[in-house]
Formats: sequence, structure tokens, C-alpha cells
Amino acid sequence: MLDPSSSEEESDEVLEEERRDLLLLAAAGGGSPRSLPPPPREPRGREAGGARAASPSPSVLSEGREEQERLQREEREKRLRLQLYVFIARCIAHPFNAKQPTDMARRQQKLNKQQLQILRERFLAFLNGETQIVADEAFCNAVRSYYEVFLKSDRVARMVHSGGCSANDFRDVFKKNIEKRVRSLPEIDGLSKETVLSSWLAKYDAIYRGEEDLCKQPNRMALSAVSELILSKEQLYEMFQQILGIKKLEHQLIYNACQLDNGDEQAAQIRRELDGRLQLADQMARERKFPKFVTREMENMYIEELRSSVNLLMANLESLPVSKGGPEFKLQKLKRSQNSAFLDIGDENEVQLSKSDVVLSFTLEIVIMEVQGLRSVAPNRIVYCTMEVEGGEKLQTDQAEASRPQWGTQGDFTTTHPRPVVKVKLFTESTGVLALEDKELGRVVLYPTSNSPKSPDLHKMIVPKNSQDNDLKIKLAVRMDKPPHMKHCGYLYALGQKVWKRWKKRYFVLVQVSQYTFAMCSYREKKSEPQELMQLEGYTVDYTAPHTGLQGGRMFFNAVKEGDTVIFASDDEQDRILWVQAMYRATGQSYKPIPASQAQKTNPKGGNVNTDISPLYTDRGQKHGMDEFISANPCKFDHASLFRLLQRQTLDHRLNDSYSCLGWFSPGQVFVLDEYCARYGVRGCHRHLCYLNELIEHSENGSVIDPTLLHYSFAFCASHVHGNRPDGIGTVSVEEKERFEEIKDRLSSLLENQISHFRYCFPFGRPEGALKATLSLLERVLMKDIATPIPAEEVKKVVRKCLEKAALINYTRLTEYAKIEETMNQATPARKLEEVLHLAELCIEVLQQNEEHHSEAFAWWPELLAEHAEKFLSLYSVDMDSALEAQPQDSWDSFPLFQLLNNALRNDTFLCNGKFHKHLQEIFVPMVIRYIDLMESSIAQSIHRGLEQESWQPVKNGSATSEDLFWKLDALQMFVFDLHWPEPEFAHHLEQRLKLMATDMIEACVKRTRIAFELKLQKTNKSTDLRIPSSLCTMFNVLVDAKKQTAKLCILDGGQEFASQWQQYHSKIDDLIEETVKEIISLLVSKVVSVLEGVLSKLSRYDEGTFFSSLVSFTVKAAAKYVDVPKPGMDLADTYIMFVRQNQDILREKVNEEMYIEKLFDQWYSSSMKVICVWLADRLDLQLHIYQLKTLIKIVKKTYRDFRLQGVLEGTLNSKTYDTVHSRLTVEEATVSVTDAGGLQGITMKDSDEEEG
Repeated sequence: MLDPSSSEEESDEVLEEERRDLLLLAAAGGGSPRSLPPPPREPRGREAGGARAASPSPSVLSEGREEQERLQREEREKRLRLQLYVFIARCIAHPFNAKQPTDMARRQQKLNKQQLQILRERFLAFLNGETQIVADEAFCNAVRSYYEVFLKSDRVARMVHSGGCSANDFRDVFKKNIEKRVRSLPEIDGLSKETVLSSWLAKYDAIYRGEEDLCKQPNRMALSAVSELILSKEQLYEMFQQILGIKKLEHQLIYNACQLDNGDEQAAQIRRELDGRLQLADQMARERKFPKFVTREMENMYIEELRSSVNLLMANLESLPVSKGGPEFKLQKLKRSQNSAFLDIGDENEVQLSKSDVVLSFTLEIVIMEVQGLRSVAPNRIVYCTMEVEGGEKLQTDQAEASRPQWGTQGDFTTTHPRPVVKVKLFTESTGVLALEDKELGRVVLYPTSNSPKSPDLHKMIVPKNSQDNDLKIKLAVRMDKPPHMKHCGYLYALGQKVWKRWKKRYFVLVQVSQYTFAMCSYREKKSEPQELMQLEGYTVDYTAPHTGLQGGRMFFNAVKEGDTVIFASDDEQDRILWVQAMYRATGQSYKPIPASQAQKTNPKGGNVNTDISPLYTDRGQKHGMDEFISANPCKFDHASLFRLLQRQTLDHRLNDSYSCLGWFSPGQVFVLDEYCARYGVRGCHRHLCYLNELIEHSENGSVIDPTLLHYSFAFCASHVHGNRPDGIGTVSVEEKERFEEIKDRLSSLLENQISHFRYCFPFGRPEGALKATLSLLERVLMKDIATPIPAEEVKKVVRKCLEKAALINYTRLTEYAKIEETMNQATPARKLEEVLHLAELCIEVLQQNEEHHSEAFAWWPELLAEHAEKFLSLYSVDMDSALEAQPQDSWDSFPLFQLLNNALRNDTFLCNGKFHKHLQEIFVPMVIRYIDLMESSIAQSIHRGLEQESWQPVKNGSATSEDLFWKLDALQMFVFDLHWPEPEFAHHLEQRLKLMATDMIEACVKRTRIAFELKLQKTNKSTDLRIPSSLCTMFNVLVDAKKQTAKLCILDGGQEFASQWQQYHSKIDDLIEETVKEIISLLVSKVVSVLEGVLSKLSRYDEGTFFSSLVSFTVKAAAKYVDVPKPGMDLADTYIMFVRQNQDILREKVNEEMYIEKLFDQWYSSSMKVICVWLADRLDLQLHIYQLKTLIKIVKKTYRDFRLQGVLEGTLNSKTYDTVHSRLTVEEATVSVTDAGGLQGITMKDSDEEEG
């Protein structure tokens, strides 16, 4: 089989030099990162000559040349990818530096355009009620806001197109949105807000999934989880086949020819590669051909770093465990001189092995099947077998009859002897009484090795003398395993100068003690330690011609070292080839031995099994042109250029897979790239510079790249360039420094551009924390060196400049979205105002989104975000001013615009009373003052006209005019209040003016109402037919309502500086209303008391001694003899009582203020009693006429009772006046009862009377 990585020194040198030149051209053409270097162009002279000799049609010639160049370029790219895949396959097959990381953040599946469209349709279907998901109004509003603001956003669509959005991002945005909404909801007993959040998220998930088959989901997730975490070797091979465009057949040819499944071959290949790198370092040191470094002192340091890195790799390889059956052997650390190559290590640096270090452990399986030819024993006798490995325990089979001696019994043994002795004996049970031991029928002694056949075989047994079983045979199998660290074994002839000094046949075992230590050991039978051993380190093995002077052995080979030569010989060619291949892998030599019979073709090689198919792989590899890639010497390649290609292709593949990776490689990709860099000596700075270059280019082309990833690679390169040795490498090449400065400039421009487009590069704060990481990276990029921090003002200056650009970008895109330019040029004033109002809503939404999603990133400089908002609003103010200037005079349609903007700005700590806010106030101050002036004039006129034409019909709490007045005053104050004027002084001025205006208006209304009340009252009569008109009650209610409205419309919530002055002014309107109410109560009481005075004046006609009194008395007495004469005065009393009661009911029903009614009734009652008391006092010397007495008693008693029922207090009811009246009437009643017992007819002042009515 072909060797995967060795090269013939002579025949392959030309090919290697050509390949190296090709890679150097690739490195020189690294400026075009997306394509491999173009083919080398021929000299101009040849071109010119070819052009003169060609066809006269230059276009045809040019097309043919371009096609030929394209084919050549594709062929070169294909060959380069194949060679690169060979190196990668070896890294995957036998890694010894890197492991697949398990601590990387798991990447989510990314959304594509089709999934975004499906998602929009699902949410729209939910909002249209086309799903079965039950939800309340609050959740529907949250989903509607999420759909309108987020899902339909062009910025989200662009992010999805760039591959930077996952389902998790969409869910996080919705979660943050509903968290704000749920926090603002009122508390509900028994339902926590966490429960509401969980329920809403579950409903969101249901909408998101739609009607997909949920049974398929776990399978997809399981596969994605496996592919994103740890990959097997087969999966890694398949991944890099896709990355490099390698066909499956090509992989299979490379896999078989390189023996990627043979760990020994891969370890040997690594040892040869490391030896070659040390030789290259020595050659570079001798020839003084170094890369150009920033200082000359770094040249020697560079050689030391090369040797140190190789020694580290050797130590890593040496540290790999070698599984052995014997005791643990821990090899001391290799002490390699940095000035010597691997093959030049002298004896003084070798680690000498003892015989006990190479003790092996074997497992033997002995299976006894049957015995044939047993005749000396009766058929019914019992026979059995024993088996033992000499020096160990003895095992016995089951018993069997001699007629059928079959067992199938297996015995397992462990031994440390490479050449053990196995003894199997056949016994029969002795029947004699005195027999102590069973009789032995036969035995067989075997000498198995690891190469012995494993299948059952018949062996002739040695029988005792005079036995009849001369043809006794036993069928058994002996299987002796091969320990992993025993690489080969067999019989050889050997002759050496230091060991094996006699030419004779010995049993040899090639033992691997550690990754770098192998020993050839010769063993005798039944010995666990070798008789002699030889360490192979430093030896070179090769085929040799037969030595005529040595007897024994046909096929010769030798192992040569300075001062020592050991000659070996085997009995056949195949055995020699296997031994040479095994020793070739063990020595780590760069020269590959080729047998004389195959000098013109690659040496076939294989293991102990399947050796016959090795030529098949070799022939297929040569047939398909794989030989040059497999046998290429890795040390002669420019791995920096190869790695640039590998990393570029891997990143392209990663960004196009189904994960939202943001530029991060998968764990498997990181593992392979790490192993490649370590194994082939790719400098860490070169790796990260190439990575940065690719990431920046992808980011410039619209891909979403994690700034944390950029920061990590940039920090590594910066640390390296400034001499901090992040990976232990202290040398800095001129190329690395120049490329770093170039990358630094590009990265700075990229970051500034991203910050300027932060709304579009990081929409809705996605990816999470990316903007903050970008600002942190910008600060790092602006640093002059790694140790000196950049002044905060310089970073702030750059960020301020970026945010100024961002304001222009954001507003320009916003106006393009709103199509404001087209509208503003040709629209009507009303249309312009409508568009500016809509644009204001969009601007506020932009500022709110900036605050919600991006303010945390700018937490270091919150004032810069405020300046950005001011700049953004200043651009809007141009369009706003233009639209407002176009509005007609005294048009108030623009006030909603002020309210919208002011409500958004006044709650912002930084924007409140900022530049734009003050500009907005300056525009609207004249308009507000003008509006208030006009409203004041309008209200004053409406009061004047309304009260002149007022019908005083009840309307709500007052009259039509009063209701209109109070509504207008309240509406005006609410309008100004809703403006929430931000400047305190002007806000207080507006409030004070409106309160004063309301006070003046209410004062005017009260005075006019007072006049109207008096005029209306004067027109009423004074008889008991008087019923208080509803208009008077309405006027009364107007005053009552004015009292209530005063507390609302006239109280100023000013500071202490206004308190005393305003309290004095406000008390005037309160006093005015109170005085007016007292006056109208007095007027109304006077009116109703005048009715009582009229009644009393009628009673005065019955005064004693008057002519009318005598006439009435005589007439009544004379008439009473013949007919039933009505009681004089009772109609008068009933009429008056009816008058009182009905007017009480009218007042109680139509006057709205209970307190004023009680005052009115108190005064009415007191005044009535006082009038009666005065009337009685005037007749103190006269006895009341019986009819006067009866009328007064009824009036007084009913008045007392009625007013008590209306709530007049006992103190008022039982006043001194009432007591005087009560006493007089009681005395008069007593006098009448003495003189005329039946005159009162049951009417009395006593409370027990039963008079009704």
C-alpha cells in the first residue's frame, strides 16, 4: 500500500519544488481572498510572438486563451484542494494536540426568507381569528404590536437575509415586549404576572409552530444538537469533503492509501513530519534565510521558537498513552538539543531501557474440541483433559465417556511469556482402590506465538510406552492475542556489533514503549524478559542484498546507526517487507525503504492482516492520480497559504449552513483548524489575521458577524504585534505588522460604519449585546498599543461623529419609508400637517426603540445618545417648520402635533427642554396665547348673549348658559393641561391666567344670575297661591354649581409664592357666591314670609273690639241655629299649610344643594315664627278671637311639624320665639276652654291632639 506522507528523495524532488512554487504564488496572490491565484503568465516575448503567428482574429484567440487559462486554474485549484484534504484527513485521523471544545455556546437554527413569510402569515391568521388559539384582548394587542412593529419590519427582513436571526431571537423580542405590558397591567387576585407571562409565551409558541407535525421536531432537534456539538471522525471527514469539494471516491482512495485507520502509521507519519521540521529549522539557521522581522534580533529567536514548537509537539505525541499489558513505563521527558536534529541525538541523550520495561502481557484461549483414535480404554470409561501454560495454573475439562470424547471446553490463561509452552494431557479415571492418580493416556506440547493460526487443528499426542493408541490425536485451538504495543513479531536471523553478536535464528518482538520509544527484543521460551534488546531510536532501516558469508536466512535487511549495524534476515520476502515497514514506522526516519523488486513503483505495505489488498489500493491510487498527493512531503509546503484557503472555505461553509453562527466555527471545525495549525506550524497571528480579514469581508458584504469574535482575534493579533506573546511566540514579522495595521484600519472603518448604522446592523438589539461589544471593540481598536489605554474623550469623539451620521441615516431612511418628500412638495396644508404628524409618530417610535434596545449599549455615554436624538429631531424640525408655516392663521389643527411631541420629550431626562424641545415651545407659545385670547373673548360673549336670552330652564346642574360656560372653561383648562407645557414659568403663567379668567367669568355669571333672580322674584304674587317657579330654582342651582366649579376651575396649584396672593383673590369669588346665596335665600324667605303676613292680616279683621269682628260673631251665631256653618279661618289655615308644604317640596326637589335648602328652611321657619310672635305681641292686651286662635294653632303646629320633617334642627324649632308663641296660644286656648268649652272643636296646642290635615 502507498505510504501517505513520505517522498522519494530523488524522483519526487522536481514535483515537490514545482508544488512549493505553486503555493508561493498562492501566497503572493492572497490579495484576492475569494479565488485561488491565477496561473503564471508567459513572457511577453512569447505572447507577442504567438499573437503574430496566430489567426488574424484576435477575439477568437483571446477567448481560446481565456478558456485554457480557466481550465488550468480550475485544475490547479482542484489539485490544491486534494493536497489540502490529505493533510486535513491526517489531522482528523490521529489528533495529538487539540480536542473538540465542549464549552462553546450552542448556536440556534437560523430563519430564512420563506420561514419569515410563513411566520408572518401565521401571526396574521391569528390576528384575523383564523386559528383555534383562545386569547384575551391584552394578548391580542401584544401580538398585533409585535406583528406590526417587529415582524413587518424591513430591518428584520434584512437581518434574516443576512443569516443572523434565529427563532430564539424572535421569541426573546416578543418576551421583552410582553414583559413591559404585563408589568403595566393591574394586579389580579389569584393570578400572578409570572403565570400570565408563561401563558402568553405558550400561546406565542403555538402560533409560531402553526400546524406543523410536532412529531418530527424532536428528530430534527436531536440531529442538529449532535452536529453542533461533538462530531465523529466520519462526520468530520464528510464535513471537510463538502468544504473542499472532495468527491467520495477521492476520499476513499486517500483514506485507504494513507492508512488513516492505522494508528501506528499515522504516529510514524507525525514523527517523520516533526523530524523534517527540525531539519528545515537547522537548514534555515545554516543558510540564514529568515522571514523579514521587525528587529534583527528576532532571527535567532525564530529558530529557537521553531525548535521549541517541534519539541512541544514531540512531547504532546509522547504524552499520548500507549496501552500495554505489562507494568507502567513512564519515559523521561526528551532532552533534545535545540542545535541538533532528531536523527543526530547521541547516546548520552538517550533514555536507556531495562529488560523489565518491555515485559509484555498475553492472553491465551485454549479450546479443546475432541479426541480421536482412543482405543485403549473401554467405551464406558470416563476420560477428561487438562491444560496448562507452563508456570501457571492448570484447568480441567468436563468428564466424557471414552466412546464420545468431545468437550468444546475453553480455558483462558494470562502469561508474560512471548513464547509460552502449552501442555494438554488426556486422562482416564483409575478404577483401582489403591490408585492415587488417574491414568494419563496422552499429552501434547505446543509452542504458540501471536502469529500462530487461530483455527482448530488436530495434533498428534505423545502416548505412554506399550499404549495401543498409536494414532491418538486431539483437536484443539490455541489463540494468543497480540498486545496493542507489540507492533510485530516473528523469527529472524540477526547479527550485530553490540547485541546479537552471533548469527543465529531468534524470536523477535518489536515493542512500543512510548510514542517515541521502540525496542527490538529477542526472547527465549518460557521467559518473560527479553534475552537481548535494542532501542530503535536513531537507526535507519533498509533492504540489503544477501550476505554470502552468513548461513541461514534468504531475504536480508539491516538497521544502521553511527557506530552500529545490525543485519537481519527472514525466510521469505513478504515477512521481510512486513518487518521493514514496522521498523520504518518505529524509527521515524524520513527515508522510505524500497525493495529492489519495486524500485520503479511505490512500496506496498500493510499490516499483519489483509496484506494482499495493499497492492490494489496502490494501483487504484496511482490510477486516479492520488500518488503525488499522498506521498508529498508536508515540510515542503507553504502551510500559511494552505491554511488561509482552508479557513476561508470553512468559514464560507459555516456561514451558509443552517445555524445562526455569527462567524463562530462549530466545535468540530475549531478542532480541525487547531490541530492543523499545531501540526503544521501555522503561526497564531497569521491565523487570526486571515480570520479577521475574512470576517471583515463577510461583514462588509452584509453578513452578521459577532463583534466578540472580532474582538478576540483582534486582541490576539494586537497582543502579538506589541510583543506580549499570547501564544508564546515572541517574533513579529514585518508582514504580520503591516497586515495588522491594514486590518486595524479596515476594522476601524467597519466598526464606525456599523455604529453609524446601528439601527440596521443591530435591529431591535439583535444579536443580543452585539452593539455593546462593538463599542468595546472600537475602544480597543483605537488604542495606540496594548498597554496604553486611549483617553475616554477620544473614544467619545469618534462615537459622537458616528451617531451624528446615524441621525442623518436614520432620518433619511425614515422619510423614504414615509415618502415625505413627495407629499411635502405638492400637498395641501392639511395634508402636509397630516404627513408631519405621521412622521412625528414614526420619529418618536424610532427614539423609543433606540432607548429600549440600544440605550444599554451607550450606557457609558448617555449624553451622546441624547445628542443623536437632538440631531435626529433637528432634521425633523425642518419638515415640521415647513408644514406649520403653510397652515392658515388661527388654525388650531397643529396642537395635536405639539401634544404628541411634547408628551414624548417631557418624560425624557436628556431631551426635556433640549434644543428641539425649546424650538417646539417657541413655535407654539404664540399660538397658545392667541388661542386663549380668542377663547376668553368667545366665552365672555357667550355669557353675555346667553344670559340675555336665558329661559332658565333646568339643564343638568344649572341652566343652558351656565352649563355651556362651565364646560368651555373646563375644556379650555383641560386643553392647556393636556399640553403639559414643559417650561415651569410659562406653565404657571398659563394656569394662573386660566384660573383668573374662570374666576372673572364665574363672577360675572353669579352677578347676572343674582339680578335675574331678584327681578323674577319681584314678579311673583304674595298670596298663598304662590308656587316658587322652577326658573328661580334653576338660578339657585346655577349659584350652587358655580360654587362647586369654583373649587375645580379657580384653585391654583402654584407654589408658595402664589399662595397668599391667590388665596386672597380666590376667597373673593367664594365670598361673592356665599353672599349672593345668602341674599337670594333672604329674598326668597322674605317672599314666602310676606305670604304669611297676608294671612295674618286677614286674621286681624277678627281683632276684639272691631266692627267686623262683632258683625261676624253675631252673624255666625244667628245662622248656626238653622244650618251647619263652616268653621271660619280653617280654609285660610289649610291654604297656607298647603302653600308651605308644596313650596317645600318644590325646593327639595329642584334645588341641588342640601346645605342651602337647610339654611333656607331654617330662615323660613325662624322668620315665620317671628312674624307670628310679633303679630301676637301687638295683641298682647286683647283676647284672640276664637277663629284667630284656631287658625294660628293649626298654622303653628303644622309649621312646626313640617319643618321638623324637613330637617330643621331642634334648637331652631324650639327657639325662644316659638316658646313665646306656644305659651300665648296655650293661654288663649285655656281662656277659651273656660268661657266656651266647645268653641275650639278639638283644635288644641297639645301634642296629643288627633287633628289631621
